[in-house]
Amino acid sequence: MSRTTIETTEASFLLQLSQTAIHFEPVTKITNVFYDEVTRQVFTVRSGGATGVNVKGPRMKTPINFRVEDKGAVLSIKFSPDQQILAIQRTSKSVEFQNFSNQVPDGVEYSQPCRGSSTVIVGFVWVSNTDFILITNQGIEHYQVVPEKRCLRAVKNHSIQSNWFVYCPLSGLLLVSSGPLGTSLQPYLFKNHQLLRLTKFEVDIPNPPQPARLCLVERDVTPTMLYNQMVVLVLKHPIKPNSTVGRETPSGNSEIVVYTLCKDAPPRKTHVLQLETSGKLAVSILDNLIIVHHQASKTSSIFDINLTGESDGRVMSLHPFLASVTIRPYFLNIPASAAMLNHEPSQMSCELYSPNWVFFQSNIIIDALLGCLWSLELVLTPLIDMVDNPCELFDFLLQRTESKSTVMALLSRLMCYSHSVGADVPVLGRVFDKLNEAYRNHLDIEIQSQIAMPAGAFQLSTGSSSRRPNVVIDQTDVYSRILSPMTESKPMDETHDRFIVAVVNEYIRSLVQYHIPVQHFIYEVLIEAFARLGQFYQLHQLFQYHAVADSKPLACLLLSLESVYPAAYQLAVDMLKRISNANEEIVEILLSKNKVLSALRFARDTIPVESISARKFLEAAQNSQDPSVFYGVYQYFQQRNRRVRGSLAFLKGEHCEVYIRHFKLLFGDGECSTSLTDSLSMG
Repeated sequence: MSRTTIETTEASFLLQLSQTAIHFEPVTKITNVFYDEVTRQVFTVRSGGATGVNVKGPRMKTPINFRVEDKGAVLSIKFSPDQQILAIQRTSKSVEFQNFSNQVPDGVEYSQPCRGSSTVIVGFVWVSNTDFILITNQGIEHYQVVPEKRCLRAVKNHSIQSNWFVYCPLSGLLLVSSGPLGTSLQPYLFKNHQLLRLTKFEVDIPNPPQPARLCLVERDVTPTMLYNQMVVLVLKHPIKPNSTVGRETPSGNSEIVVYTLCKDAPPRKTHVLQLETSGKLAVSILDNLIIVHHQASKTSSIFDINLTGESDGRVMSLHPFLASVTIRPYFLNIPASAAMLNHEPSQMSCELYSPNWVFFQSNIIIDALLGCLWSLELVLTPLIDMVDNPCELFDFLLQRTESKSTVMALLSRLMCYSHSVGADVPVLGRVFDKLNEAYRNHLDIEIQSQIAMPAGAFQLSTGSSSRRPNVVIDQTDVYSRILSPMTESKPMDETHDRFIVAVVNEYIRSLVQYHIPVQHFIYEVLIEAFARLGQFYQLHQLFQYHAVADSKPLACLLLSLESVYPAAYQLAVDMLKRISNANEEIVEILLSKNKVLSALRFARDTIPVESISARKFLEAAQNSQDPSVFYGVYQYFQQRNRRVRGSLAFLKGEHCEVYIRHFKLLFGDGECSTSLTDSLSMG
C-alpha cells in the first residue's frame, strides 16, 4: 500500500506545468522538432533548415533564428553549451559543424566522420563548450573542437559495441548499452576534459525473451543526480511469455530499480520503487524526487529515496510517498482575434498526460504536435492537508528546496492542534528533533567552511559526506513565527501558559540534545510563562542550578520581576557577576536601586579607577539626599584625583562644577579629611 493516496480537489494539485510555456512551430510534414537535454533547447527545423531553424528554451532570453543549406534530412541538431558551435547530423557516417558569432552562422561548414567503414553513428553529445562525444555502434569517440581552425582533434577512443546511450548533463555521466539484451550498461564520467571509464554493471531482467533480443531500451533508463549522488534509474516492466499466442504480455506491476554509483566500487542496487501499476510510464526528476507518470490513469506517483521503507539489509523497497497525484489543469491562451473570428473561448484546455507528451530530463515535457514545452513544477503547500503523519511530512518537507514557509506553516498548525486538543508534546518533541538535526548539520558545515576549504567538484558518493540541508529552521524562526505569536494572540490563562512551558521545555531539550546553545529569547518565553503561573520555585531552580545560560538580557528580565519575586534581583546580580563584561551593568543596577556606596565599592574593585565616572556617582549621591553618602563619594573621588593626577581638583571635562558647589554648600570650603574609613567603608 502507498503511504498516501490523494483524492483530488481544487486545492490538492502538487504538480503543475509552468505557467509560461515555450511555444514553437508544431511538427508537420516539412517541419521537424528536436530537443537537446544539455542546453534545454528545442529546435524547429523547416525544410532541412533551408527555410529556417528556430531555437528556443527556458534559459534563453531571445530565440535564435538562422538558415542552413539543405543537404538532406536532419537527424540531430545541437548547439554547444556556449552557443558558439552548431553540430548537425544528416547521415549515419558524419557530423557537420558551423561556427556562430552573435547568434549568426559564419556560413562555413566542417565535418567529422566516424572511424571505420562499417561504423555508424548512434548519436552525439556536447559535454563542454569544445568537448564533443560521438557514440557509434563500435565505440565512444572523444573529440575536442577547434573552431578557429575549423577542425576536430581526436582525444581518445573507447571500444564498445553500443546499442544506445543516455547522458546526464548534471553529473557528466554517460551510459552506454551493450549486449544482445541491452542490459549491460557501461558508465563513463566526463571530468576535467577527460572521459573516464567506470565499472560496468548488469541490469537483471526477469524472464528474458527467447531468442535473445533488445529488451532494455533507452527510454527506460535515467541517469540523474539525487541528493548529490549519481544514480541510474531503470524502469522494469515484468514480462510473462504467452505460449498460446506466442506473444509476451505484461504480468504484475512495474518497478524502478535505483543503482547508486560508488567511489572505487561497482554501481550497487540500493532501492526498488514499487510502482503499483504497469503500462506506459515516464519519469521526471524534480527537487530530488522521482516522479513517475502513468499515461493510462493520467496520474503520477512521487517517491523520495531518503525516506525509510522496507529493507533486507542491502536494498530498500519503497512505496510511493504520494500516489494518484494529478497535474493541475492547464489552459492555453488563444489570441483574441482568432477567438473572436471563430466564436471560440479565449482559452483552450490542454490534454494532460497526452499520448503526444514526451518527457525529457530532468523535468521537461514537450508536446510536439501542440508546439509547447513546459517545465514540471512542485507545489508544496497542499501537502499540509494531505498527509496525516506529521513526522513523515516533516521528513519529506525538510528535504525540499524553497519549503521553509510550508514547514513553518505546518509547525504552526501542529502547535495549534496540539493546544486545542490538550495533547501532550511527544510528537512536537520528535518534530523539534528533526528540525534541530538539520540545524546542527548546518552549523557543523558552517564551522567546517571556516576552518577548511569547502568541498570541491562533485565526487562519487561514499555514503559518508555531509550534505547541506535544504531547510534550516533556527531559533529565531521558532521564536518569531511560533513562540512569540503564542504569547501574543491568545488570552493568558493557566492552561495556555502550561502548554507554553511544556512546548518551550521540549524545544530546549531538543536543542541541548543536539549541542546547540540556547538563545536568551527562548529562555525569556519560558521565564515569563513561569512568572505568569506564579511558579517561582521552578524559575529559581533554573538559575540556581545554571540550567539557563547567563546573558545580559535574561538578567534584565529577572530585574523586571523583582516586584513580584524579590529574589529575582539577587539572581540577576549573580548572573551579571558571572558575565565577564557586565560590570557596567551591575553598577547601573546598584545605582538604580539607590545603593550608591555598594555601586562605588563594586566599581572600585572591577573597573580601572581612572575610568570610573565621578559625575555619575556624584549625581546619584546627591539624589540620595544623604549628606554622609555624598560626603563619602566626593571624598573618594578627590583622593582618586590626587593619586592619579597629583591634585584634588576635578578636570573641567568631568563637568562636576555643580557637585563642587553642592559640596561647599553642605560642608564649607574646608579640604576634606584624607581618611575614608569614617565616611565610606570600602572593604
